[in-house]
Amino acid sequence: MTTLVVLFNLKSDTDHAAYEQWAKTTDIPTAGGLASVDRFEVLKAQGLLMSDSPSPYQYVELIEVNDMQQFGQDVESDVMQKVAAQFQRFADNPLFILTQAL
Repeated sequence: MTTLVVLFNLKSDTDHAAYEQWAKTTDIPTAGGLASVDRFEVLKAQGLLMSDSPSPYQYVELIEVNDMQQFGQDVESDVMQKVAAQFQRFADNPLFILTQAL
């Protein structure tokens, strides 16, 4: 199992409410519904533990992928390419980190 961790901030001209509505109605159901994805969550950062400092990232996505080869094929679909393009209009230079459990 691979977990893809996506760290990102929204572009400065992005309406947070519009992004969150799009995430709930489009991104989560579409990406979460892929055969290669067991779980997909979008988390909104609240701050840093035991600090008044803000998080360096506003949002975190956790995507549990059961088959990376299939995931690669799934994200090439027309539907996912449209969703990815919409995501890129909201997100400012997102980091996509591949992880696996120890």
